[in-house]
Amino acid sequence: MEKYTYLIIDFVSVLFPFLLSFDKKVAFYKTWNRLFPAIFIVGVFFVVWDIAFTNLQVWSFNAKYIVGIKFFNLPIEEYLFFLCVPYSCVFIYDCYNAYFPQINPIKKPLQLALILSVLLLIVAAVNHNKYYTFYNCFFASALLLMQVFIFKGAYMGRFFVSYMIVLIPFLIVNGLLTALPVVEYNNTENLGIRIFTIPVEDTMYGMLNMLGVVTIMEQMKNKNHSIKSIHG
Repeated sequence: MEKYTYLIIDFVSVLFPFLLSFDKKVAFYKTWNRLFPAIFIVGVFFVVWDIAFTNLQVWSFNAKYIVGIKFFNLPIEEYLFFLCVPYSCVFIYDCYNAYFPQINPIKKPLQLALILSVLLLIVAAVNHNKYYTFYNCFFASALLLMQVFIFKGAYMGRFFVSYMIVLIPFLIVNGLLTALPVVEYNNTENLGIRIFTIPVEDTMYGMLNMLGVVTIMEQMKNKNHSIKSIHG
């Protein structure tokens, strides 16, 4: 049964969000026409990144906990991870929007995004010789800067709050993956700072993934609203 460990983690991480997708208040299933294309687009980016870093031995996968089916040196469970985890994260984002539409404690989210992006760029520059730290911080900073100067997303305040909520299940899922470990990290390519057993860079990796999907979905929604207004 050990070889199904990663597969079970993927399945359990998405099970309850999927079952609750048909809740009348949230009606998450109604976003699927935007959600799955967004997950696919972002997933392609992450899979290419994942393949490169696996080949560079930035991280590896413990054969004990995977079924052994691989494509381009990545276990099938890793591909499923980029479907299951974003689905669950964006579900939490939509739940927050549905149940607390008027509660937005972050008053200046774009300013926060700008500050965070600058800090991440500094960390990336200082650690340019560490693959995981550098690229993680660089890509996250770039996406945050796009929010500030291109998208000017009104959704960013709600995103930041929902991401802080997401960190709770994130610590559980990533905790399992790194504690067993299913995923083994080469510590010469990261800061060596851990949240329990989780490399601190994983928090930015998760944010980058979730924000990428949310951004595409929000842009698709805005485009649909514009088209309806024109024809309305």
